[in-house]
Amino acid sequence: MTLKDVKVGSTVTVKKLTGEGAVKRRIMDMGITKGVQVYVRKVAPLGDPVEITVRGYELSVRKADAEMIAVE
Repeated sequence: MTLKDVKVGSTVTVKKLTGEGAVKRRIMDMGITKGVQVYVRKVAPLGDPVEITVRGYELSVRKADAEMIAVE
C-alpha cells in the first residue's frame, strides 16, 4: 500500500521509499523517512495534493510523490 491509498484521518508508518535521485531526496528533506508516523489530514477533490502531518509539520505531497512512499 502507498501513501496515496491511505484514507483521510488515518495514521500510518512509512515502510519504504521507492523513488530515486532528486525525487527521493525531496521526500527525505520533508522528514519522510523509514519508520516515521504520517497522518493524512486531507486529500484534494482530484487527489492532488495530499495534505499530511509529519513530525508535527503540516505538508502537501504531490500524488505522484505519494505513490513512491510505501506504508503499513
